[in-house]
Amino acid sequence: MAADTPLPPGQHVPRDWPVLHYGPVPKFRPERWDLRVQGATASGQESRWTWPEVAAMARERVTADFHCVTKFSIPGVVWEGIRATTLAALAPPADDATHVMVWAEYGYSANLRMSDFLADTSLLATHRDGEPLTPEHGAPLRMVVPHLYGWKSVKWLRAIEYLVADRRGFWEERGYHNLADPWLEQRYSYQEETPPA
Repeated sequence: MAADTPLPPGQHVPRDWPVLHYGPVPKFRPERWDLRVQGATASGQESRWTWPEVAAMARERVTADFHCVTKFSIPGVVWEGIRATTLAALAPPADDATHVMVWAEYGYSANLRMSDFLADTSLLATHRDGEPLTPEHGAPLRMVVPHLYGWKSVKWLRAIEYLVADRRGFWEERGYHNLADPWLEQRYSYQEETPPA
């Protein structure tokens, strides 16, 4: 982000990257770790990969700004990892799947529209700015959806669940906006439009 590039409303650039999350940092045990794709899959079956299998998948880079709902933005983050579209090609969603629930350690979750999950910049990230993710920033694997507020970029990713209807995740159930577009300042659920009667 160049110095003259505007930030989303209400955001600022901090000196350092604050570490924010709910609950403790989980211990990574590679011999027991796996990644699953489940729910409304095209095959009707669950797919599973071990950590060595995930680590061997082709990685790509995405450079994007990171926007936290707590009002900080980190410009020009270089993420590296597996494109969400690559994972979806390996384990396709059913034709009627419209949303995704991203699951992390300890049952933490965030919901995404399928279009957000499959966006060109959405990654299952293993690296940030050329270095492996640190535990406090989501190692070994973090969902990154940079066009949405950071709580949708779930740390300690463990599963992708395809859904045929939307279902709110952890913070969305606790008053955060269901969509989380930082440019529209979609921070809280009270800002959501009331559906027509």
